[in-house]
Amino acid sequence: ISFNSVDSSLSSLKNCQSYINTGMEIATHVALDLVESFNDVEDVNSMENVMLEYAAMDRELNHYMTAIEETVNQIKREKPENIPDLKYLVNEKFTALESKNMDSDLQKNEKYIYFKDQVKEMRKQFCHQSDNDNEAIEQIDEDIAVTQSQMNFICPITQMEMKRPVRNKVCGHTYEEDAILKIIQTRKQQKKKVRCPKIGCSHADVKGSDLVPDEALKRAIDSQNKQ
Repeated sequence: ISFNSVDSSLSSLKNCQSYINTGMEIATHVALDLVESFNDVEDVNSMENVMLEYAAMDRELNHYMTAIEETVNQIKREKPENIPDLKYLVNEKFTALESKNMDSDLQKNEKYIYFKDQVKEMRKQFCHQSDNDNEAIEQIDEDIAVTQSQMNFICPITQMEMKRPVRNKVCGHTYEEDAILKIIQTRKQQKKKVRCPKIGCSHADVKGSDLVPDEALKRAIDSQNKQ
């Protein structure tokens, strides 16, 4: 049995997934724009709903691709004499996967988690918390807040203000992207692990895959520089 057409379909589905990822990135940027501009919290919540809709599409697409791949592997393994009904087998597996869906699954989507985290950080950086936010930040002396923010702008590696900050998902510390990637690459060649450069941090295995752009911090730095 030739699976060329199936492989082509899978390739097309993966392209659709890239469109979903792009949509989620755009929604995240729009939400950050809204927080930075002190827009109504309802507007930010509407973007969160968009993210959940994208997460649902992503889950459905993943399930369908998994169903196709499992069906192909099953046929290759069993080698039936007659060509089975591929559509039926795929739908059967797809339905089984979809039956296990839970709303909480969507909140585990990596890009949704990033969205929530960045919106939270953005509200911290711009001191803009809604009355309904359960994680409201305590009001502190303005001078102390400014000093603390400026300290957060400094890369623990270069000791200079960051231009492209990335945050470690494991320990939460931020670094200049080029600086931390250079260290990771050097240690990799030496076959050594990278300890988090932040003084006092016990995280001893920083990986490139754990780093995500800290858009909220970058915006805060840019805003401070404009002032």
